[in-house]
Amino acid sequence: MTNNLTASKEHIAKQGVFWILSDIMAMTKRNLVRYIRLPQLLIFSTIQPVMFLLLFAYVFGGAIKTPGNSYINYLIPGIIVQTVIFGAMQTGVGLADDLSKGLIDRFRSLPMARSAVLAGRTIADSIRNIFVVLLMSGVGYLIGFRVHQPLSHQLLALGLTILFGFSFSWISATIGMLVKSVETAQVAGFIWVFPLVFASSIFVPVASMPNWLQTWAKISPITVTVNSVRALVLGGDVTPALWHSFMWMAAILIIFVPLAVNRYRRST
Repeated sequence: MTNNLTASKEHIAKQGVFWILSDIMAMTKRNLVRYIRLPQLLIFSTIQPVMFLLLFAYVFGGAIKTPGNSYINYLIPGIIVQTVIFGAMQTGVGLADDLSKGLIDRFRSLPMARSAVLAGRTIADSIRNIFVVLLMSGVGYLIGFRVHQPLSHQLLALGLTILFGFSFSWISATIGMLVKSVETAQVAGFIWVFPLVFASSIFVPVASMPNWLQTWAKISPITVTVNSVRALVLGGDVTPALWHSFMWMAAILIIFVPLAVNRYRRST
């Protein structure tokens, strides 16, 4: 009797996990289909990072010294990380849009996992980020970027970058569920991201910054992730920065996944 009861509970638990994964897949597909039906969303999300890349490469590149590497090789890994961060900010905008149109209320009325709407959105945006990262890598190659490490390191760099964007998507999701307005979500998302992006090693070496700013820039999640990607594709000691990057991502997910899901449950 006890064995049958235990088996029954395990079966229910497995079914519960299957239903949750099924809901997440359905919401992921819904968001990906939206990109297909509105291709301008994908097009314009790629124009901005390409503009950043070309402007910094050809306008500021000649004035910025990067010992050991050409500025193009130094810049591309940083721009790619910046691209996934900016892409992650669209998670909050999309959720705020759904909230303002009443779609979130419809989702909450359905017999589906509470986390599926948010997880589906963040996963779909991460898949979009893969496309954008590959595009940016191609543009970088055209203007002189060259990788010096084997394919395994390149794939690890890609995975690290996408996972980093995924973690930032949960911050954006929390903001989007809080503000409920598309315009406010856009402003609230970028107003804190811009200082983080520019106070990092994306565009210039940290050593060129004032001492008081270096204190933060050296431990910034963006800096350690960019340094990890650079080491993976260009060569160098990747271990310390890589572990720090994973620690930042774990902390972000531990904090913001429950916050976003809790806010989703309380949204009206």
